[in-house]
Amino acid sequence: MKKKNIKKPWGEFKQFTLNEKSTVKILTIMPKQAFSLQKHSKRKEFWYFLDNSAKVTVGRKTFKIKKGNEIIIKPKQNHRIEAYSKPVNVLEISFGNFDEKDIIRLKDKYGRI
Repeated sequence: MKKKNIKKPWGEFKQFTLNEKSTVKILTIMPKQAFSLQKHSKRKEFWYFLDNSAKVTVGRKTFKIKKGNEIIIKPKQNHRIEAYSKPVNVLEISFGNFDEKDIIRLKDKYGRI
């Protein structure tokens, strides 16, 4: 993925992908909720945080992330996003063959393991 910022007379745009096999989503994590601590075998993910701060786990590290921050999740790398007191919206771009069955849940507060 080669991200670019392209300047225009009216402003700019951020280009995240160009002719790459990908799946694009916007995730919304509701206040005080989190998705599973998980990993994927077959895909890499790129996250771009659109609004509120969140608690993020990548590998063995957990940290606070803010609007405008970006993260790359490598295949087989543990990851999770947890919202604080406000909903969090995240642009997620998955690279490779996307399949929801590729989710390996390690911890899940909704009983889906």
